[in-house]
Amino acid sequence: MARRAFDGLPEAFRTLCSDVVIKVEEEATQEVLDHFGIEDELELMGLFQGVGLAQGGGLRATGSLPNMVFLYRRPILTYWAEHRDSLEEVVTHVLVHEIGHHFGLSDDDMAKLERSAK
Repeated sequence: MARRAFDGLPEAFRTLCSDVVIKVEEEATQEVLDHFGIEDELELMGLFQGVGLAQGGGLRATGSLPNMVFLYRRPILTYWAEHRDSLEEVVTHVLVHEIGHHFGLSDDDMAKLERSAK
């Protein structure tokens, strides 16, 4: 589903984030939750980890990890079960939001990109 959501984004956008690794995990690690001061593991649906393009992350230093987007399955499913959006819409929303951090996009820009997804 994450792959389909990514493939549904505009081609030019996908090309620009070809170096971003997308991973699906059950939930965030305790270390990540502690870092952000989050007590409930179901509150964090996704995370961008790395150096975004807006912060000069266009070229990776030798030995550095790639930019990554994490989608957290359990929190996404919990949110979906409590709201009216389809699961595909929720996954696309979280994916666009987290990739948006890579580009330094505003919330308005992310909303436009989300609306343009197939």
